[in-house]
Amino acid sequence: MQQSQLTSGDVIADRRADYAKMLDEGGEPDAAAELMEQALELTPGWAAGWYRLATYREKAGHRTEAAEAYRKTLALDPDDIFGATLKLALLGETETPDQPPSRYVERLFDDYAGRFETSLVDKLDYSVPQKLAALVTSTGRHYALAVDLGCGTGLLGPEIAGQVARLEGYDLSQNMLAKAEEKQVYALLAQADLSLKPEASGIFSGEPESRADLVTAADVLMYLGNLESVFLITARLAASGADFAFSVEDAGEGDGFHLAPSLRYAHSEAYVRGLCARYGFDVLKIEKTTIRKDGGKPVSGILFLTRRNG
Repeated sequence: MQQSQLTSGDVIADRRADYAKMLDEGGEPDAAAELMEQALELTPGWAAGWYRLATYREKAGHRTEAAEAYRKTLALDPDDIFGATLKLALLGETETPDQPPSRYVERLFDDYAGRFETSLVDKLDYSVPQKLAALVTSTGRHYALAVDLGCGTGLLGPEIAGQVARLEGYDLSQNMLAKAEEKQVYALLAQADLSLKPEASGIFSGEPESRADLVTAADVLMYLGNLESVFLITARLAASGADFAFSVEDAGEGDGFHLAPSLRYAHSEAYVRGLCARYGFDVLKIEKTTIRKDGGKPVSGILFLTRRNG
């Protein structure tokens, strides 16, 4: 059986892994790595253990050895629920992937759902829902149907509910969807993968195309990298004249996107403008703003309000 679970199944190995974690948290990553190596001698098929070893080695400055452990993680867990591919890209060991592994994103937010709002809003000064809602409100429109892509726990829903007759929400994480349901503002909540082509995404399963006059994506595009799939989906969703409001992390100058140390992607204004033009969306407003904190430092973002032409 593939050992990708967070415990190894071996009591002694788990005990050593727990001690390793304590050493790492105490600022001794070298010692943590040594103890984690001992744990993995007992359970060499433990993917999560190899990932933890990789992070300790990386913190200790042993980049080559860290990359070896990330590659071992990936070999044991081809679905890459730990995001080892992203770590290898940041270490310069592989090309930056256009998209993160879907299973990694799903697991990340399934695990995060219970503390998501407390962590993001109370501790990281997350402000995208309010700021994006203000952009939507500035149109003065009342929308028949809004589709909230990557709705998460539904933070945006209550902010725009007064302008919308019907609100649908889609997210990759079932646990996040369960939290969104508690808001009682979404008429429909369903699982969807925005990294896939429209017909495979889950958004059009039993639901018509060109049905939305508002599409939103608050703080989700930074988990996607290449945004072609999102624009394909949105172009399929949006009726003529529909508004598309969304946020990205700001990559600064250039015409592309990059993977940040946070394992989130940042996108340049030029890159997003190019996609808008290609998929038939006119840019109405842009707002550059701080969207959250990360490690105590402000994270710069760009809010877009666009409209489907034709």
